[in-house]
Amino acid sequence: MAKIIECVPNISTADGDLVKQAAGVVRSTPGVTLLNTSSDESHNRTVITFVGDPEGVAEAAVQLAKFAARTIDLTKHKGEHPRMGAIDVIPFIPIREVEMDECIALSKSVAARIWEEACMPVFLYEASATAPHRENLAAIRKGQFEGMAEKVKEPDWEPDFGGKTIHPTAGVVAVGARAPLIAFNINLSTADVAIADKIARVIRQSGGGLNCVKAMGVYLKERNCAQVSINMTNYCQTPLYRAVEFVRFEAARYGVNIIGTEIVGLVPMRALIDSAEYYLGIENFDPETQVLEYRLN
Repeated sequence: MAKIIECVPNISTADGDLVKQAAGVVRSTPGVTLLNTSSDESHNRTVITFVGDPEGVAEAAVQLAKFAARTIDLTKHKGEHPRMGAIDVIPFIPIREVEMDECIALSKSVAARIWEEACMPVFLYEASATAPHRENLAAIRKGQFEGMAEKVKEPDWEPDFGGKTIHPTAGVVAVGARAPLIAFNINLSTADVAIADKIARVIRQSGGGLNCVKAMGVYLKERNCAQVSINMTNYCQTPLYRAVEFVRFEAARYGVNIIGTEIVGLVPMRALIDSAEYYLGIENFDPETQVLEYRLN
């Protein structure tokens, strides 16, 4: 079987024309299939998902970084989601016939090319990190674009590629290898983002909440509602339904309900099956024999 790697870059724009052009950069790369683009105007951010062989995925990531550095100016960027780069993060995920070590090596070669060809300094993160304090993307991104020029001058925060500098308009980017992640948002029946912030602090792992959960509160201007924006870093350890029910429980303290949820980008089928099994209360359920798509594979 052919090797398949997934790449899920986040670019700091929701502009329709730019997103269409970015998708074209990926589509035009041999050996790569574009699976999805998902934009959020409040976040002013787009998640792009593509898969392919290692060489194709690497080339598409580099070309996308060069495109973002040319076209996205963070000195003029505003959005609810934290960001430090025109292309903010580039993760590589092993999917088929690929080990994590190969994705780590690929991330490092891509990082070197991004600095050489796009002049964007690069931090290696997650499994590719060169020090424990650089594994967590939130720690790297703290200070965002506006504070990054000073941050990179600190000994602990010099980028892995590019030295103690940032691109003047495109900032810096995090590149690394990681396991599959689910970007999962829960919208609340309130416009008070302080409530979403309080819930996020309680449910995330760093606050003593659920394992493998990162969360923050944001305000969605176009819907006039607050959102708990979540990254589920291991849906096998903490399933989606557990995050939903924890948020529901905490929201009730403030007289607030869940009005809907969102999945950004793609999600493993198993994650949805786990939630369906929980909410439907299916007895003696065996997905591998009772789910049609499993039997067709």
